[in-house]
Formats: sequence, structure tokens, C-alpha cells
Amino acid sequence: MHLTAPAVPRTDTRPRMRDADGMAVASFVLGLLGLLVLNLFLGPVAVVLAAVALWRGTSRPGRACLGLALGVADLVVLVAAMEMSGTVSWSL
Repeated sequence: MHLTAPAVPRTDTRPRMRDADGMAVASFVLGLLGLLVLNLFLGPVAVVLAAVALWRGTSRPGRACLGLALGVADLVVLVAAMEMSGTVSWSL
């Protein structure tokens, strides 16, 4: 008599990893773009995407960390430009 283990549903983590990798890349691109335009909006979005990508275990942690740093830099640039211009918005 041969005993077999009960069938365990196989969970595939590749789609979740792929989503996390996409979030890491999107965070990097939005953070980079946010240095030029819409940094009030793109900075926080880049930070959130990077944090979620790191939390989900992306295979691109360097890209996610760069996206996180660029998102924070977006907000720092916005605050510095607002202080220099004395307004809530800024332009080049």
C-alpha cells in the first residue's frame, strides 16, 4: 500500500513578484519625472509605490530604493523652491 500526501494547492508567487517589480520601476520613473514636474503629486506616489514594492519583496530592491529616495527628493525640492519663491507653487 502506497500512501500519498494530500493535494496542496500550489500558490504561484510570480505574478505578485512581477507586480512588485513593476511598482519598483514605476516608482523610479515617477520619482525621476517628479523632479521636473508635478512633484507635489508624483513624489508621494513614488514613495508609496517604492514602499509597497519593498514590502512585497521585489527582485529589484535597488530600483525601489532609488524610487523612494527620488520621491523624498521631489518633496524636498518642492519645499526648497516654495521657500525661495515665497509662494505655495513654483516654476522654473
